[in-house]
Amino acid sequence: MEIKELESALEGVLFAAGEPVPVERLCLGLEVDRPTLDAVAQRLMDKYSYDRRGIRLLRLDTSYQLCSAPEFADYIRKTLEGRKPARLSQPALEVLSIVAYYQPVTRAYVDQVRGVDSSYTMGLLLERELIEEAGRLAVPGRPVQFKTTKNFLRSFGLSSLEELPELPSQSQEGSQMTLALEASLQRLREAETLEEPSDQPPEPPAEGT
Repeated sequence: MEIKELESALEGVLFAAGEPVPVERLCLGLEVDRPTLDAVAQRLMDKYSYDRRGIRLLRLDTSYQLCSAPEFADYIRKTLEGRKPARLSQPALEVLSIVAYYQPVTRAYVDQVRGVDSSYTMGLLLERELIEEAGRLAVPGRPVQFKTTKNFLRSFGLSSLEELPELPSQSQEGSQMTLALEASLQRLREAETLEEPSDQPPEPPAEGT
């Protein structure tokens, strides 16, 4: 298959999928090796960007996905969404930032950093598939560990966790660490477009600040 035909085939597969497709599956379906697939994907990325197309091709760790161009988000939202999207709450952003930078982490670790119980907020992030279980810690009680998901990368426009903003300091603790995490994720927060259900109950007062 020629490169031009491979580009079209890859584009068609990703458009039909509507979700991230693992590289291994793409290589198998298109009958190409990994270097060839990556090269074709990069050509499409460059083409979409250069032509200022309304779609983008994202690399999400070991997967690829087609999505809309971020600069047209307002038009897409205005045209297709019936409700104004709600951003993540402050407690949810705190928890998500801790998981993102220090994963895999246990809920007890998140509670320790924030100074309050985070079970409710972590439940919300699990429901929205922004975090997921990542095995158990090899200590008495074997607490569950958590990490961010591919949906987290997609929601914040990241290709990998390496693109997270650098933390101001790696030696901060407690509330200072939380403030540093929030500051580092401020840029990402502008791109956050998650919707909160209209019947979502308010968060407990203990996690409000």
